[in-house]
Amino acid sequence: MKLGIVCRMLLGAAAAALAGAAAAQAPLKVGFVYVSPIGDAGWTYQHDQGRQQMEKALAGKVTTKYVENVPEGADAERVIRELAASGHRLVYTTSFGYMNPTIKVARQFPKVIFAHATGYKKAANVGIYNARFYEARYLTGIVAGRMTKSNVAGYVAAFPIPEVLQGINAFTLGMRSVNPKAEVKVIWINSWFDPGREREAANALIAQGADVVTHHTDSPAAVQAAEEKKVYAVGYHSDMSKHGPNATLTSAVHLWGDVYTRITRDVLAGTWKPTDIWGGFRQGMVDVAPLNKAVPRDVADLVAETKQALVAGKLHPFQGPVKDQSGKVRVPAGQAMGDDKLAVMDYYVEGVQGQLPKK
Repeated sequence: MKLGIVCRMLLGAAAAALAGAAAAQAPLKVGFVYVSPIGDAGWTYQHDQGRQQMEKALAGKVTTKYVENVPEGADAERVIRELAASGHRLVYTTSFGYMNPTIKVARQFPKVIFAHATGYKKAANVGIYNARFYEARYLTGIVAGRMTKSNVAGYVAAFPIPEVLQGINAFTLGMRSVNPKAEVKVIWINSWFDPGREREAANALIAQGADVVTHHTDSPAAVQAAEEKKVYAVGYHSDMSKHGPNATLTSAVHLWGDVYTRITRDVLAGTWKPTDIWGGFRQGMVDVAPLNKAVPRDVADLVAETKQALVAGKLHPFQGPVKDQSGKVRVPAGQAMGDDKLAVMDYYVEGVQGQLPKK
């Protein structure tokens, strides 16, 4: 009788140990929240490419789930909470407007780790990550500045936040570094993803004389409009040449796979901390897509040389003197703009036409 009891106890202990081992070896559940449809190009597409790269690099150690086309605001808070409540121990929220919902949900789930893209608020279980998009923008501006005939470029922009203004201004400075007569006209659409309005804005800019158009919005609509109107385009987020093979001079490209792998690996190892990641060319987080065959060799060489200077830290896109529209010196000669100033950019540089929308 006693032997039977002992056997049952031993079997129970073994079963519990096996269950504990299985639980310890269970893959980490990782969630992603996307602001637009994944599609085949654009902001969300690049994040999903990064998710897939991370999942492959950590095969067997993670499982992932994504929710796409989630509006910023109440819907985002609901989706983030649902991921946390359903056992996802790491949640990536990939749009600026997800910042406050992420912070709010993080307070309710202190054992879940959150990583928010492009924001500035951190917490004990919330880290932030971003790419120095403006570095790639500067290079694409050089291409546009050399390829324009009208000396006017058009820029379809989403929201007047520092990240977007960094891109507009860096693109303009890149253009004017090779073409001092270049000007940039901006149309704001107040949406990250609205292909109809993006196309309308691009067409309006072309009608205003822009023979190169670019965008900080999620769809390839601006590039497609340029292809139809037979003007040049500069893509954004991902290589958009397939949407405008004749129009697309190049694209500023974001690369998220390595940073997703690094953050997730730290979570798996128990070494994660709420850090602030902001990487550019040197960290492999941005790049420029292959140049259109219409771009002359000397321009391609200049782009390659400038990229190397950026990687080496010998050049900064916001290297003084930098003036704003009013002529006020924002960065004196011999200096480069610091991250603290970049993070709160709220003005246009010389060469950008029109007035910045008031908040």
